[in-house]
Amino acid sequence: MTINSVKIKNFRNIAELSFTADNGVNVIYGENAQGKTNILESIWLFTGCKSFRGAKDNELIKFGEDFAKINLDFSDNIREKKSEIIIADKKKNASLNGVSLRSTAELIGSFYAVIFSPVHLSLIKDGPAARRKFLDTALCQLKPSYAEHLAGYKRALIQRNALLKDLHLNSELYDMLDTWDDQLARYSACVIKERLQYIDLLSDYSKSIYSGISENKENFSVFYSKNINKELSVKDIYLNEIEILKNSRKEDIFSKTTTVGPHRDDLEILINNVSARSYGSQGQQRSCALALKLGESEIIKKVTGETPVALLDDVMSELDEKRQDYVLNHINDRQVFLTCCDPSQVLRLCGGKSFLIKGGEII
Repeated sequence: MTINSVKIKNFRNIAELSFTADNGVNVIYGENAQGKTNILESIWLFTGCKSFRGAKDNELIKFGEDFAKINLDFSDNIREKKSEIIIADKKKNASLNGVSLRSTAELIGSFYAVIFSPVHLSLIKDGPAARRKFLDTALCQLKPSYAEHLAGYKRALIQRNALLKDLHLNSELYDMLDTWDDQLARYSACVIKERLQYIDLLSDYSKSIYSGISENKENFSVFYSKNINKELSVKDIYLNEIEILKNSRKEDIFSKTTTVGPHRDDLEILINNVSARSYGSQGQQRSCALALKLGESEIIKKVTGETPVALLDDVMSELDEKRQDYVLNHINDRQVFLTCCDPSQVLRLCGGKSFLIKGGEII
């Protein structure tokens, strides 16, 4: 997957901007609040996903303007493609090769990218919810069936929790717990099986990437918090989950909520066998998040056959020179768009292109 050119109009602080990209590393540098991240955000929208900054559609339009428009020319393994996104009236319209789409979500599967930004440090620094979201988002994009199982699990969880809250009002409701336990365990087994398989791949890829970032000086590892054999069948996991729900029923009734299951699981991230969250330095934590995101990229490549474009926002901060050199010159098997503030970092770039941006314009 390669971006050939980008054209942006009325997007955030960018009035009008266009550039032709290099097939390798593209460094976009300049002072803060000049529009570097806005360029990456505009590219990211072509994945069919929402803004990684959590912005509403109307917030993407330049102040005082009625619309924003982005054009992306890119190539996959088969052909060149042209896509356009127009944001107006609080909604986004998209087209691909001149054909109008019902929504930008229909772009999913046409253009692949992975994004790293400072918000993704939550993968390491925040609680389990951030890591579960990372897993679920990655799997939903790759496997529609996972999205269905996850949605079914969430529905069953809501019903079971509602039942637990009402048990004290009607003792006859106890008989319904078995029914909801069964549904929850069936969806849970499918979710857990997919997570285990994904984490198995993620662990291998991310470990190799982190090894390169740290020059083989640190050992990186990723584990699913649920201690379960990845070779178990969905049926075996289902039986295991039924048993866990039965064993936790007394506590669930007391707390009036479901205390066990995939909605409580976590992803354990270790450096040299200790918690990266508790003991990792700022640079190590950033390196961990980067390794996870690039590992996600490798899985997309394995599943789809397309190498995603890497969008790396402010990735150089808090990394020492050797780790910065890896980012600049050793992620060489894919196209990279990288933003930074320090112009001296650009001097270490071997090949590729660099763009200075100021006030929403490329200088």
